[in-house]
Amino acid sequence: MLRKILFTVVGIFVILGIFVLSLSMSKTKDIDDIEIQTNKKPVIFITVDSLMTESLQKAIDQGKAPALEFLIKNGTFYSDFVSSYPTMSVTIDSTILTGTYANEHRIPGLIWFNQKENRMISYGSGLAEIWNNGIRNVTKDSIIHLNNDHLNKEVLTIHEELDNRNLQSASINGLLFRGNERHLLNVPKMVTWLNLLPKNVEVVGPTILSLGALSQLNPQNDRQKFLWDRMGVNNEFTVNELNYLIEQHKLPSFTLAYLPDADATLHRNGPDDLSAIEKADESLQKLLNNFSSWDKAIQEVTWIIMGDSAQSLVEKDKKKGLIDLNKLLNGYSFWDGDKRNGQIAIAINERMAYIYLNDDKLSIDEIVGKLKKDERIGFIAWKEADRNYVINPNQNDLLSFYPDGSFKDSYGQSWQLEGGLTVLDLNFDHEGTIQFNAYPDALARLHGALHSNPGRFIIVDAKPHYEFIEEHSHDHAGGGAHGSLHKIDSLVPMIIVGTNSKPESHRFVELKEWLVEIVEEANNS
Repeated sequence: MLRKILFTVVGIFVILGIFVLSLSMSKTKDIDDIEIQTNKKPVIFITVDSLMTESLQKAIDQGKAPALEFLIKNGTFYSDFVSSYPTMSVTIDSTILTGTYANEHRIPGLIWFNQKENRMISYGSGLAEIWNNGIRNVTKDSIIHLNNDHLNKEVLTIHEELDNRNLQSASINGLLFRGNERHLLNVPKMVTWLNLLPKNVEVVGPTILSLGALSQLNPQNDRQKFLWDRMGVNNEFTVNELNYLIEQHKLPSFTLAYLPDADATLHRNGPDDLSAIEKADESLQKLLNNFSSWDKAIQEVTWIIMGDSAQSLVEKDKKKGLIDLNKLLNGYSFWDGDKRNGQIAIAINERMAYIYLNDDKLSIDEIVGKLKKDERIGFIAWKEADRNYVINPNQNDLLSFYPDGSFKDSYGQSWQLEGGLTVLDLNFDHEGTIQFNAYPDALARLHGALHSNPGRFIIVDAKPHYEFIEEHSHDHAGGGAHGSLHKIDSLVPMIIVGTNSKPESHRFVELKEWLVEIVEEANNS
């Protein structure tokens, strides 16, 4: 009897193993089919998910980040680049690629609610959220609709911009990659059999597109694309693909590569965990080691290394640290995967959330009144036509603002302001210029989120150490989280090596224009 049970258990594991392997297996693309122009000094732009200045400096001081230390010593280091809002990867990547905030690129967050389609849009989050929103929907939204439909077609990505100037580019493991070249993804047969994706998925991307198991170039990269390794969306896969381009002399004028692993580690262990930076540094060492020397690497290539957003520690005690919006808005019905007529739909982006009012009878003032009762909320914001409103639960003041007014901020943007400046921790300098403090570039970033998608909705943004949840949320109590407008989530480091050119300001929204310029200069020098 015991032997039969043992054989049964082994058989189940074999079947599960075959199933998992089948989900991960896909064809490799032939790089010989891609013709790359000779480049004098290509630009490699690497995003290290959740790379933070304070942790980076600690890791260097302890001798745990030799590659990053080398790049900083031989380049220019910035500690305070301002991210996009919400501080979630897809919105940030959209800003980097398009040089616009969410009101123009139209990607509101990792999760948002499409009132026209009456469904939640998710590009991948916690398992309960994915299940509630539908595994098939999440897969199609992140792989197909994000680039093909959701990203505003009226704004050009850096890949499209460069291609229009006859400059080639590559994207390695970036979820945002829209370009002018058509690519057929290699969808694993098991994924098609489960009806998660069609057999033939066509996307438009840069000259070279690498995206885990769906678009693999390096034939030696099979071991890095299993289901338990996020099907290739991991540091090792990215490094192997990029090194393969270098070895095959297929490096285009501009390459955008993504190192995602630190994010999950910091979510789990909190922002003080230096092992995430050590792992990222090991990836960079492998890239630099692919040249005859590290000095040669920075002579032949322009390197730009940056974080996308920071993470802040969430209270370990869930009762203290987690703001449950279902409880806070008790008495209303909520949109759910199985209950699509709810009065309110809640889209959680960790430390910020969109609250959609699907019932026309609900007033914004009514909902705001309930939200104000929780002092863990940093601010509450909403829009009426072109005017934006913000309040702070701890204050009675109301701030209203809109673009093209009589006041200028420190970035040269003009605004009309009325009400309490302290709501967003604003003040004027001696020349009458708006200064930002706790919330970097607060007006433009918040305006972007408030006008990122149509319909009636409210934004809530948590104070440091707190995170929003709803019924299906995965929380990060005791670990790290981001998403908020606060500087603790919004300021990240950047390292530039191999060019004397510098960005005009320390903001992601201005990177695209600068990157196009240095790629053109490198190609023409």
